[in-house]
Parts: sequence; C-alpha cells; structure tokens
Amino acid sequence: MFERFTKDARAVVTGAVACSERADAPAVTEEHMLLALLDLRAGRTEFAIRALGVADRRDALESALAEARRRGGLTKADEEALAGIGVDVGEIVARVEEAHGAGALAGDRGRRRRSGHRPFTREAKAVLKNSLRIAVGRRDRTIGAEHLLLALTARPGVVSEVLADHGATYVSLERALFGTPNSGTAQAG
Repeated sequence: MFERFTKDARAVVTGAVACSERADAPAVTEEHMLLALLDLRAGRTEFAIRALGVADRRDALESALAEARRRGGLTKADEEALAGIGVDVGEIVARVEEAHGAGALAGDRGRRRRSGHRPFTREAKAVLKNSLRIAVGRRDRTIGAEHLLLALTARPGVVSEVLADHGATYVSLERALFGTPNSGTAQAG
C-alpha cells in the first residue's frame, strides 16, 4: 500500500513516527498522525487545515487531545453514555490520579520493543487502510495526505471528535480539499 503514498503522505507517516518518539510513546497513534498532518507546510492539505482555521488552533487541539488522554482516551460521547448510567468519569479520573499520580490513565509510557521500532496502533492502521478506501472512492490513483486527514475524521474516536469540535469534519474538510463532497467517497472506518 505504501507504494501508492505520495511524498506528502509518506511525510505524514514518518512525521507521526517522529511525534511518537518525541512523546516517548510505545506506539504510533491517530493523534501522532494528526500532529504530523498539522506540521505539513505545503499542498492541498495545509490549505484545507488553514482554510478551516485548524492550524491557528493547534494549542487548543493539543490541549483537547491531552485532556482526552487524561480521561483514558474516552470521547465526550463515551463520557455522556457513562454519565447516563450514573458513572462520573471526572470523579474516577480524580480518584485514580489521587492514588497513582496525574495522568495515570494516559497510557503506558516507555514500553517500547527492544528494537526501538514503534508499531502503529490498531486504530492508526485502520486510518491508513481507510485512506486507501477514500482514495479509491474518489478514483484517485495515489494516497495523499488529504486522504489521511479525511480518514482521521471518518473514524469515530477522540481525534475525529477533537477535529469536529474545531470545525474540521469529514464534510467540511472534503469541501475545503476538493470543492464539493464526492458522492462516491467511502467514509466508513
């Protein structure tokens, strides 16, 4: 599949690995892919990110992603569903952090493989696969950074939720990237 990636898409993948390394994360996640996309400095994807004002809100995006990590990766929808059955996620997070320290639910750090290789999480791999589906649905011959960005918004989860909260939904990005939504586009994750 990687032979179909454009130079920009390959830069996103290598940038995601670099983001993962800087964060000392055990694996490359969807979040790392988003941060790498925000680092792009040319092309259609950067234009769309700037046109929607997302580039100007990087600090707010990073803060929202950090808060989601602090909650153990729960989306707002997850939190609301749990609240509906009487579970107060904020209280649970507070108790866990009181017992184990701030950020205890943020995930395992430093549990890398001995080789130093950082694998991609199941969710990050799904984004890569979905970028291919989106490219095929648009009848594009290659997979570009724009397809990776759309794939991030097509998958339910924290990254798509944070992007949507900042005005970058699948539809708004598709409009900024290509002008109008393509009826043949595959959004399913």
